[in-house]
Amino acid sequence: MSEPQDAPSPDEGLIVAPIRVGHEKSWLQRLSMGLSRSSQALSEQVASVLVKRTLDQAALDDLETMLIEADLGAAAAARVTSAFAAARFGKEADETEIKESLAEAIAHELLRREGVFDPYPTPAKPYVVLFVGVNGAGKTTTLGKIAADLKKRGAKVLIAAGDTFRAAAIEQLTVWAERAGVPIITKPPGSDAAALAYEAVMKAREDGVNVLLIDTAGRLQNKSGLMDELAKVVRVLKKIDVAYPHETLLILDATVGRNALSQVEIFTQVAGVTGVVMTKLDGTARGGVLIPVAEASKAPIKLIGVGEGIDDLQPFNARAFARSLVGLDAA
Repeated sequence: MSEPQDAPSPDEGLIVAPIRVGHEKSWLQRLSMGLSRSSQALSEQVASVLVKRTLDQAALDDLETMLIEADLGAAAAARVTSAFAAARFGKEADETEIKESLAEAIAHELLRREGVFDPYPTPAKPYVVLFVGVNGAGKTTTLGKIAADLKKRGAKVLIAAGDTFRAAAIEQLTVWAERAGVPIITKPPGSDAAALAYEAVMKAREDGVNVLLIDTAGRLQNKSGLMDELAKVVRVLKKIDVAYPHETLLILDATVGRNALSQVEIFTQVAGVTGVVMTKLDGTARGGVLIPVAEASKAPIKLIGVGEGIDDLQPFNARAFARSLVGLDAA
């Protein structure tokens, strides 16, 4: 196949490297542990304000304020409070009953935004996944964790270090590739990312790779030049095959709170986001931000990160998330 017009000539320095990982605890346990900061903050407020109190309008107003403070956003907080009121208004309830009702109301907000990320097995060879997001959101580590999981499931995986803007990003992704035991294609810092993406697809096709994972530079979404480069990567992939990329995952950092909403909008416009990954939910006491993100995104929430370990990236389960968020057993 001839090289697409947007893809420059390959640079020198193409590297293909190979490696392996372990496994612990069920994901439900890790979810509960990872969300402990959020759940502790919310459950303590619920216990102090609502337990052993007749749920009148004043109590509901207090609940709505709590949910806004947990970063659910005003609209979602109002809907959750309304659904909760329908079940419990005028009643006195113990802590477990209140949390059960609250979890169900939160889950109702999220169930329609629940998605599945499952690139293997698939007839597509390779199945191309593009990772986008700003610096520091956890994009590189998310890619590494996904690579490790796919390798354990028997997939033949290839990583492309498409963040050619920063040498540190290439080095970090190489470490993750080594941990996961999968090959990685890199080029020197400053190389053309679209050319690297093109070569990675050619290499994946030649080697019969099942899943190709392509990193991109951590774009500041307000820098139009950098976003143009990301658009070029997408354009080059589509010139090879209009189905590429099969999946574009937007990685968002929960600790930035509602600032994540603007990232959802701009990356969706530029890269056609098909799934959202929310990371660092273990690093914030305001994990409710996932709810307005789900509301703002046209793409579903597919994965959540609840820790630093290689197995701490979990499939998103709306009901389990809601239960963990209010301090209930996720099971």
